[in-house]
Amino acid sequence: MADTDEFWTAEEVSNYLRIPQSTIYKLAQDKVLPGFKVGKHWRFRRETVLEWIKKREAQGESKGDK
Repeated sequence: MADTDEFWTAEEVSNYLRIPQSTIYKLAQDKVLPGFKVGKHWRFRRETVLEWIKKREAQGESKGDK
């Protein structure tokens, strides 16, 4: 694993994006937000989440858009 790898919990992603943790779980389960489960717990690679945000910004999507 590279030194730059950092993993966030669903709570940390929720705090960073300022959206409910339940929304993070839903996005992850629907494979909209890239993440993976370790046992019962979701984990998100920090860099992947930041790239996902940039991609959505470039596409002009907001939270309510589908």
